[in-house]
Amino acid sequence: MNKNTDIDCLLIGHNEMSFEDYVKPIRRMSPKTGAYRDLNLNFLQYRDKPYHAAEMFNLFGGNGNHPALSMLNAFSATISYLGTYLHRRGFRFDFVHSFQDEKEELAKKLQRQSIRTAAITTTYYVSVLPILEIVDFIRKYDKTVKIVVGGPFISTQVRSQDPASLEFLFDTMGADFYVNSSQGEAALVNIINALENGDAFDGINNIYYKSDGRYIAAPVSLEDNRLSENMVDWRLFAHSVGEYANVRTAVSCPFACAFCGSPEHAGAYQTASVEDIETEMDQLDRIGSVKSIHFIEDTLNLPVSRFKEILRTKIKNNYKFTWHSYFRCQFADREMVELMKESGCEGVYLGLESGNDRILKNMNKAVTVRKYLDGIKLLKEYGILTHGNFIVGFPGETHRTVRDTVEFIKNSGIDFFRVQLWYCMPITPIWKEKEKYGIKGKSFEWSHNTMDSKTACDLIDEIFLSVEEPIWVPQYNFDINNVFHLLQRGMPLEQVKQFLRAFNDGIKEKLREPSRVEAGKEVIENIKNACRVWNE
Repeated sequence: MNKNTDIDCLLIGHNEMSFEDYVKPIRRMSPKTGAYRDLNLNFLQYRDKPYHAAEMFNLFGGNGNHPALSMLNAFSATISYLGTYLHRRGFRFDFVHSFQDEKEELAKKLQRQSIRTAAITTTYYVSVLPILEIVDFIRKYDKTVKIVVGGPFISTQVRSQDPASLEFLFDTMGADFYVNSSQGEAALVNIINALENGDAFDGINNIYYKSDGRYIAAPVSLEDNRLSENMVDWRLFAHSVGEYANVRTAVSCPFACAFCGSPEHAGAYQTASVEDIETEMDQLDRIGSVKSIHFIEDTLNLPVSRFKEILRTKIKNNYKFTWHSYFRCQFADREMVELMKESGCEGVYLGLESGNDRILKNMNKAVTVRKYLDGIKLLKEYGILTHGNFIVGFPGETHRTVRDTVEFIKNSGIDFFRVQLWYCMPITPIWKEKEKYGIKGKSFEWSHNTMDSKTACDLIDEIFLSVEEPIWVPQYNFDINNVFHLLQRGMPLEQVKQFLRAFNDGIKEKLREPSRVEAGKEVIENIKNACRVWNE
């Protein structure tokens, strides 16, 4: 195919599906399933419609001065990176950042029928449904554009599905190409080149494509796209970034936590230089609209010397934006935390996972509870907000180890927290020890020698009901990032906490009264009041 085009690749950002549509199929499951019980902690029913926390805030707290609260308030790291990558190789690209919010604009772009490829990223997808909606929409307005789907969702399916199931899934999605790579940028470029030149696809590695009615799996090879050679050129997105940006200074993770599949997706660990990071921060600062950046990698504060140099650079240049990140608090020292505070750190996300040393060892976290407590104490001393994330149900977990985690949550001094059901994935390191731990099942439905997913869900509900401080932060389309965004909008911290307490009280109502459908009047009034005080 040789198609005259104005755009070589149209990048399609995240599809934040209608929450009501997302809830429907999960509600059709048994209320005893792990997937349902996990979701149940994240929404309230109001006037016959489910609302997650961000939607509830937008319903009662939006004042017209800011866009609706959403995970998409921060500009996509995937779009900024891929767009820059394509631009540097001479390709013309365009993008829509939010599929749902920019449908009208996307339709106009497609109706011109001057786009060679549309690339769908899958960074946040755990279900095929958002992809199906995007593909159907593209086909409605342009039947000639070639659709490429890549990212973590595809890599996970390739690793976890048998060939027949994978082919059925690809047919169901209806795209033209699927990229199976921990990176995939080079594969996308090779697809575009082949389409432009009318070449065959059999010389392109890391892709699936259909030929003579069946899918061809190309050879798999490791792409080596060096981050240092592909830093984002934020000048390309100056009119689109807005107030918040996601920034990446490293690829993958130097750790091998037994529950995490990220290194499997992302490939070898690599970091950008301080000089390259400074260039990106310079560009973001010059844009003028950026109030806060989120460093998205799991281990910003490693290597320690590099992290401190990044902080000194930010202090030296007196950038106007603040920042937040994931953080390994066991590596915190006084100098580091002082630099964090001086450089405008709003807060950090701590992947603590457990308050029991034996479970931390099983998880291969390479840390002790004592180290956690020392790091949190330092952060608290300097007034840096902390959010702790925990997992319940990992192999080896018992009622006793969960009690240790609960005591840690209550006494550690963290400001916010959330507890999640262990999600059993075959691509994670623990799967190699499934015989040792007696692991059966996967995803949210599993059992092992010391616990099953139903028991873990019961324990999580108990934690939700019993822990008043710190404040539980809902996960679905809220997370700790939206706490920072509310603070940036001028909402006082205590008001943010009041809103979350009111929302959580509605969840507690559901747990205590399983037959209840609608949130109670008092809960709704308390949520309204939490928002109303801010608006006044």
